[in-house]
Amino acid sequence: MRVALKEWAVVVDALGTGVQILILRKGGIHDTAGGFQMDHPEFFLFPTAFHQQREAVIPLAQERFDRSANPSNGGSQISIEYFAQVAGWRRLNSLATAECLRGQHIWRDEVIAQRFEWGREKAIHAVALRVFRLPAPVSIPSLPSYSGCKSWLELDEEVSRSGAKPVLSGEAFEDKLRLFGKALGDEMDLRASGASRLPQETVQ
Repeated sequence: MRVALKEWAVVVDALGTGVQILILRKGGIHDTAGGFQMDHPEFFLFPTAFHQQREAVIPLAQERFDRSANPSNGGSQISIEYFAQVAGWRRLNSLATAECLRGQHIWRDEVIAQRFEWGREKAIHAVALRVFRLPAPVSIPSLPSYSGCKSWLELDEEVSRSGAKPVLSGEAFEDKLRLFGKALGDEMDLRASGASRLPQETVQ
C-alpha cells in the first residue's frame, strides 16, 4: 500500500496510543476544489509538524507534545508506524454537532471552530478509524512531493502492513466507536466493515 494521510504528529500519537479513534478534517489548500474527501478505506498515517501548534491541543496532549520529538520538518526521513481503516465517517454541517465530540479528541474547542469556519464551506468531516501498529516503524525519505498543505499522499515506495496489530482491543474500540456514533446521533456513514464487524485482529 502507498496511500497515506498527513496528520499532525501529536494527533498520530493520540491515535497510535488509543487516546482517540477519530480525526476531524477540513482539507488542505492543495486538495481538490471540493475540499477533503474520504477517498480511501485504509491508509498509512503520515506524521507532520506542518501547521502543528502546541497551543492547539489540550494540556495533556501538550505534555506529550513536549516529550516527543517533532517529525521531519525539512529533515531527510519520516517514520511510518501506523495504518488505519475507516470504520465510519460523516460530514458535519454545524459547529454544534462537531462540539458534541468534545472529550473524544485532543483538539481545543477554538481550533475546531476555526477549522469549521475556514473556507467557503462551513463544514468539517468526522472520521472514525481503527488504527493498527506496524511490527516496526518504517523509515522513508522525506520527499519534496510530500510537503505542503494537502491531505492525501501517494508514497514513493510500497510499505508492508504484514503483522500489524490493532492498538485497541475489539471491545475497547467498539466502546469508543459507540460513543462516536452516539455523539453524532448514530447517523454515521458506516462503510463495508460496519460498526459491528470490526477489522481482523492481525493483518496478514
